Amino acid sequence: MLKLKLYGLDLSPPVRAVFLTLKALGLPYDYIPVDLLSKEHMSAQYLQKNPQHTVPTLEDNGQFIWDSHAIMAYLVRKYGKDDSLYPKDPILRAIVDQRLHFESGVVFTGALRSITTPLLFSGRTEIPKERIDAIAEVYDFMEEFLKHHNYIAGNHLTIADFSLISSITSLVAFLDIEVVKYSQIVAWMRRLEQLPYYEEANGSGATKLVAELKNANFTILP
Repeated sequence: MLKLKLYGLDLSPPVRAVFLTLKALGLPYDYIPVDLLSKEHMSAQYLQKNPQHTVPTLEDNGQFIWDSHAIMAYLVRKYGKDDSLYPKDPILRAIVDQRLHFESGVVFTGALRSITTPLLFSGRTEIPKERIDAIAEVYDFMEEFLKHHNYIAGNHLTIADFSLISSITSLVAFLDIEVVKYSQIVAWMRRLEQLPYYEEANGSGATKLVAELKNANFTILP
């Protein structure tokens, strides 16, 4: 097999979700950094690979796939030794898919990106309180999802865990996770932190992003 190529940015939660999947599957890959601040993702060369100019983008034998959720599912279907990370069973897969859509629409787009895009790319430093309230709602949903399970889509690790941990560890830049109130989330995070590849694939990038966001000296409006 030709070595996979992943184009991305370490600080990006979706890129880190794909890192986790690649590591879990034990797949070798070349990592090609893409500098969003210098608009490298808008270059003609990158647009040929991904006309939506997003990260991550996966290159596999001349084929290009973007959107982290699509990439993770593709990697498990093509290279997974089994389907544990993305089950074939219709009910189990539907639960994983629901969590992935939740991460994409509610967590990443609705809560995280709605704050970080103005903060990092438009120079805004004021965050409306309703955006923080949206993060609290995410935590409430997560706590409910984890009430009877060790992982976000059941009792086994799946790509939904990878997707959500990458965003949740970024949201803490704006709202801490209260240990008592969100004990299930805290236990789930500690569980994922025990993965041998966690720090390399997600932990270090999340720490860098949180530090950069806090350095933006934002103010939360009343």
